[in-house]
Amino acid sequence: MRKAAPPPFLLKTYMLVEDPATDEVISWNGDGTAFVVWQPAEFARDLLPTLFKHSNFSSFVRQLNTYGFRKVATTRWEFSNDMFHKGERDRLCEIHRRKAWSHKPQPNVQLQAAQKDSLDNDDQKSSSTSSSSEFTILVDENKRLKKENGVLNSELGIMKRKCKELLDLVAIYGVNSKKMEEEEEENNEGPKLFGVRLEVEGEMLEKKRKRAEISESARLILSQSCK
Repeated sequence: MRKAAPPPFLLKTYMLVEDPATDEVISWNGDGTAFVVWQPAEFARDLLPTLFKHSNFSSFVRQLNTYGFRKVATTRWEFSNDMFHKGERDRLCEIHRRKAWSHKPQPNVQLQAAQKDSLDNDDQKSSSTSSSSEFTILVDENKRLKKENGVLNSELGIMKRKCKELLDLVAIYGVNSKKMEEEEEENNEGPKLFGVRLEVEGEMLEKKRKRAEISESARLILSQSCK
């Protein structure tokens, strides 16, 4: 007997999770028993419209709920269903949509009116749930961005401190280099004429020039890197 085809919603969701090109936004968890929407905002903006013709993450979550998916983590959007596993696409046909209400005929008009009131209440609850889910997404995204900002600020502080230490070392090198030049001039045992030292001016100037170039180049490179 031929198996019934899985609902389009489940097939499309499975395709998104399986696609390795979208792993940064949505993918399987570590053991393939559930899937995680890592970046809800990007998922709603970039991926949902490609298959579902809308960009409402809350609507997507409500659809998952109607097919028996459960949110199984408090710190991320991870969803699980016993028949929705990595490499088990054939089991999608075993997942059935939950019935929102009974279709049994009502015996009188009073019960029909009660059913209508119940549906109205369900719509209101659904709208409230949608707003709550969207707010939760924004809060989670805000927390994530604050955390990333804190890490970047910490790394920036470390880099600035290291740059300052390097600049200080270059300054010390410049001072020491100048002292060495002075000592060399004082202790220079160059050729003498009648006991008077003859300075080899060309060699001394060349040494000074090279040291000055090295010191200035290091200073410029470090100061530009630390801006």
